[in-house]
Amino acid sequence: MSRPLIGITVDNRDNNSDSQVLELSEHYGRAVTEAGGVPILLPHEPDLAAQYAETCDGLIFSGGVDPRTEIFGAPTHPRARPIDARRQAFELALLKAVADRDDKCVLGVCLGMQLMALAAGGTLDQYLPEHLATAAQHTGRKRHGIELLVEDSVLGPGSGHASVVSHHQQAVADPGSMRVVARAPDGVIEAIDDPARRFYAGVQWHPERGGPDELNRGLFARLVRAATSERRRRT
Repeated sequence: MSRPLIGITVDNRDNNSDSQVLELSEHYGRAVTEAGGVPILLPHEPDLAAQYAETCDGLIFSGGVDPRTEIFGAPTHPRARPIDARRQAFELALLKAVADRDDKCVLGVCLGMQLMALAAGGTLDQYLPEHLATAAQHTGRKRHGIELLVEDSVLGPGSGHASVVSHHQQAVADPGSMRVVARAPDGVIEAIDDPARRFYAGVQWHPERGGPDELNRGLFARLVRAATSERRRRT
């Protein structure tokens, strides 16, 4: 049977011209390929979100800067680095397209987890350095500890402690309808999921950079396995 198709959202930057360049760290594609999937990069086309969702067996909402929160009823913090408006519109459309699709396996990374929480009715802490003395531990791709809170999450290892790599200045404050499944020692929410779905989870850290252990690259392996199973079931 053919490998599952894993769609990955991408970032964008100005190209000193009248166009933008779409880009993605090679770590994502490598992690998916090593796990047995076929990575597909998804340009920011909101009108194609439903077709992307139908075509892909799994989706990864990749990392980036900060969400624009006005659409969710809160002003964007003055210290935020707002995401490109077209990228946000596309990713929210893609989340909406899979909202009722339990056969689609979804992983959100960093920004991706934050958008998942917002789409689920949650809220963000938009600037951790304002009130969190340990905020610097979460930036610069530093490694820090987390506590896994539940046994039945798709994160894999069960409850206990682990080490992850992070780079963010915002965090989920309230996950809305999703469940908190991991926290840092300082209380920052590190992972959320929807236990009613086969694989619908977000992590605040960067598993594509975290190493070959069960919690990091193993997370991509579980995503691909779940997507493979759903692909077989549909065909």
